[in-house]
Amino acid sequence: MRKLVVALGLVCAVSRDVSTVRADDLPSKPGKATDKAKAEPPRPEPVPQEFLAEAQTLLVVGACAEGKQTQVKQELVDAHCKKVRAAQDAYRKSWLAPARTFFQAHVPADAPKTVVYPFAGGDLSTALTVYPDADEITTLSLEPAGDPRALGRLADKQKAAALATVATELESLYTSNFSKTMNMINAMRGGQLPTQLIFSLSALHMHGYELVGMKYFQLTPKGELHYLTDADAARAERVSDAGWRNRQFANVELRFKKPGSKHEQIYRHIMANLDDPHLAKYKAPLLHLEAKGHVAAMTKAASYLLTFPEFSTMRRYVIDHVDWMVSDTTGLAPAEGTPAGFEYETYGTWESSNMHAGKYVTPQWKALFKSQPARPLAFRFGYPDGKLRPHLVVMRRAKAKKA
Repeated sequence: MRKLVVALGLVCAVSRDVSTVRADDLPSKPGKATDKAKAEPPRPEPVPQEFLAEAQTLLVVGACAEGKQTQVKQELVDAHCKKVRAAQDAYRKSWLAPARTFFQAHVPADAPKTVVYPFAGGDLSTALTVYPDADEITTLSLEPAGDPRALGRLADKQKAAALATVATELESLYTSNFSKTMNMINAMRGGQLPTQLIFSLSALHMHGYELVGMKYFQLTPKGELHYLTDADAARAERVSDAGWRNRQFANVELRFKKPGSKHEQIYRHIMANLDDPHLAKYKAPLLHLEAKGHVAAMTKAASYLLTFPEFSTMRRYVIDHVDWMVSDTTGLAPAEGTPAGFEYETYGTWESSNMHAGKYVTPQWKALFKSQPARPLAFRFGYPDGKLRPHLVVMRRAKAKKA
């Protein structure tokens, strides 16, 4: 089972486009040429490409917010949004309302405002439920954000089919509170529309945020942000393969705020395989996370990857950098967290894993839940237990005791 899960996570790193290297970018020979180069003014920094207009169209067409658009026949949008809005409304009532009340009461005011959510898929909505006032939220998963200009390439039949895929996956997320890995891979990596991005836009819409900007980026070898320029976007758009283009638009940054607020918040999604072999070869995602310092975190429905030997690097990251975290039993297991100085608090009921991948840590979690007082939970958070009962775990770094 472990080998299968890891195999599904193989991600090809985006290679650099060496064709753009010019002769005057190469090291100069000493002499007059060098002196002339020194006298030349520095080239202006490339301007990041802003994709706000494309995002606003997808917000209306895919995420079903109110607004006008001209790229898709209205009857196609109406049919799509009839399904999506029904799922969004049910989600607001059955899950979002009780979950929001719970987290408002339980997330401490001094929790870090920088949030990291590994193995997240397209689940910005849960992150905003737990941390609505976060300054910055970063999700990481195997799925790319996707090509924001895909609508303009599709015929009507293709648009209808692509929107149907989006609606199905959104309904699954909002009904089950998690998405199936294989469905996400098919819908988001090779999807005709940027499904992961539409999930994120749907989250902003349902939580009442106003979108104010969207850019794409790559990570430098040091984990820093390099925003895509209009030239980068133009090169990607010349390729016909949707899966390839989606990978070029893998990492997205959304800027948003509450209407009338001056507090601009940032959401970034990074496409990355977080197992040890991939992080050893491609360190940029880990370096990017480590530069954030101490953070709040969450994970759910993560196939118990944090318990696998192949994910020791991410376990170490959680131990070293997370101060407050919410999860289901796919979070940091007690045998790892307790010796590292974390305290646990359990909610709901849990006796066994609902999947074979959690068998190894079942005794740990069962003992933890049994040792704590019963605390009710009125909504599902990630996986249920083996008897389909909801549960949730809060993990926090223990404060140093005064001498």
